[in-house]
Amino acid sequence: MSAAPDRSPGTNAPDALAAILGHDFTQPDLLALALTHPSAAGESGSDDARLRNYERLEFLGDRVLGLAIAELLIHRFPEEREGRLARRHTQLVRKEALARVARNIDLGDYLTLSRGEEEAGGRRNPAILADCCEAVIAALFLDGGMPAAERFIHEYWVPIMDAAAVPPKDVKTALQEWTQARALPLPDYKVVANEGPDHRPVFSVEASIHGQPSVTATGSSKRAAEKAAARKLLEAISATEDA
Repeated sequence: MSAAPDRSPGTNAPDALAAILGHDFTQPDLLALALTHPSAAGESGSDDARLRNYERLEFLGDRVLGLAIAELLIHRFPEEREGRLARRHTQLVRKEALARVARNIDLGDYLTLSRGEEEAGGRRNPAILADCCEAVIAALFLDGGMPAAERFIHEYWVPIMDAAAVPPKDVKTALQEWTQARALPLPDYKVVANEGPDHRPVFSVEASIHGQPSVTATGSSKRAAEKAAARKLLEAISATEDA
């Protein structure tokens, strides 16, 4: 028999989180699973162990959140065109927004992590918080249907949505304005690879600006890859400025 994984359970009970979420779970194991980081799911490497964490729920929660936010935007901004709605949507389903909501409900206090992940600061790691938040949304959806997930999403995303009087800028525009405000050269984008079949190409673009390490991102078109690279640069800048 293999040894039990060295776990670090959250400092708060899942029942307390369920109260914050506004949902009485009929399947509490779903919420427990949504709070289990892959590092705490077991070390055997078996297929069963790999499924005992929030990753599959994270996959579902991403889709549930995307649909709920799209419906909210359609109703709250009836005069806006598709492009502006799309920019709002992208901003609201990004990892940064998820991590922000996770911090608002102290989600890190409920996570089950390995001891190593705990010591590495996993409870405050924005990527882990964002992934877990998506998993929690999926747990609400699976246990209570779309109404349960929407109640949570409406409560915590509508204030973020309403705080943006105008749609966020396209990421390439935002990066260009950041450089111009500092009298720096404009961002440089270079296609470094073009792979895949003609009907499904994959472009790799390297983006660079003065004073920052260059980044590379991929997309199904040159434009999509450039936007992905610009987003990575903006995230790197934000992390540096917040440090």
